[in-house]
Amino acid sequence: MSDHISHPNRRTVVTGLAAIAVQAPGNAARAEGPPPLALRCRADLLGLREKEPATPVWSLGDQPLLFKRGDQAKITLANDLPAPVVLNWRGLDGVAAAEPLLTRSPLAPAASDSFSLPLRHAGTYLCDAALLGDGAVRPMRALPLIVRESEPAQADLQVDRDEVFLIEGWRLKGDGSAIAPGLDPEGTVAAYTVNGELKRQIRLRGRERLRLRFINALQRHVIALKIEHHDVTVMALDGQPAEPFLARGGAFALAPGGRADVFVDMALEAGSTDVLMHDGDAARPIARLVVSDEPPIRKENLPAAPALPSNGLPARLDLKSALRVDLPFGGEPKDWLRPAAFAGSTPPAFRAKAGRTIVLSLINRAERTSVFHLHGHHFRHLDRLDDGWKPFWLDTIAIDAGQTQRIAFAAEYAGRWLLEAVETNWSAPRLLRWYSVE
Repeated sequence: MSDHISHPNRRTVVTGLAAIAVQAPGNAARAEGPPPLALRCRADLLGLREKEPATPVWSLGDQPLLFKRGDQAKITLANDLPAPVVLNWRGLDGVAAAEPLLTRSPLAPAASDSFSLPLRHAGTYLCDAALLGDGAVRPMRALPLIVRESEPAQADLQVDRDEVFLIEGWRLKGDGSAIAPGLDPEGTVAAYTVNGELKRQIRLRGRERLRLRFINALQRHVIALKIEHHDVTVMALDGQPAEPFLARGGAFALAPGGRADVFVDMALEAGSTDVLMHDGDAARPIARLVVSDEPPIRKENLPAAPALPSNGLPARLDLKSALRVDLPFGGEPKDWLRPAAFAGSTPPAFRAKAGRTIVLSLINRAERTSVFHLHGHHFRHLDRLDDGWKPFWLDTIAIDAGQTQRIAFAAEYAGRWLLEAVETNWSAPRLLRWYSVE
């Protein structure tokens, strides 16, 4: 495996898409109800080298967290690690009681905690315990959080397989040990897993329709994905339904923490398609979809799928009367703090009244692409002329070096919420600020 310590910008990653072929695996079965969920941060082992001993890591286990819209998830968290941890529920809007560092304090070693998550939106989310993980003894695995539609969803009726595709990245030293983000990666090599496996294989039948839930759980890398020779219909981004659209050339990019739900109708003929990922350095196979020589699952392909049921985000945003805030990051990070030094007593980046539209100008002063993540709300990516927005919702965006992007959101949920920024560089620190909706 080639050494990978490059720091690609978004254009570099997307340019590499022509070399890829992709698809997705990992099972997400239907959750019948909201059972109590016991999570335990613990030492674990993960096979990151072919025919070599497993690598020590930290984890929350390896089972997807499965619920349905409207569930009240009751969570118990125990910490068996020698370091404090805090859970970062990426993409859950309006759950102030679970907001890391502002509401939920880090959990000390040998301690436990209990709380509830109201799951008001269906979608694909991420439970990440690496917020305090920069420079840690071990890197930390993440878990997918899947909240299924509670409606008699037309989408469910037209999907044969629902597969989670959790992509994680690792930096391995010569002895096979893995280093955490925030440390110098010199002399290490990259390894990638899908649902904890170096390469995943899924056997299918012709004309099966797949719902593939891609999750970029890499801590610092924008990645590109593509499924060659198949139409890839994007149905949701960052957990929120989008007006369905075809990915150009079957390819799309995800920032760290980003998610995409896509529908793919498998070819009729028997054969295989590699799942490839481009990390800015090269395209590499990370899974394979294999169509068997069994009879196809149906005589004709299914008709085009309708949009997924709405989660009720506003159809319009009032940009004329919006509160406008410049938010620079990168370079000399004035007012931004590392998670270990963060305190809610620091002044907020801004305060807003509930219901107000907020427009943030995200100014990347770093020499590399940086990634911004908004807690508590999803946003629209505004057009350059401020006369409209992209037709989907996001909670995470990658911004090229020296560039400014504007986003807008309705400050619907009262509470205190984090703002995250990090450069696409393994050794770069994650940085935090916060904002208040009152």
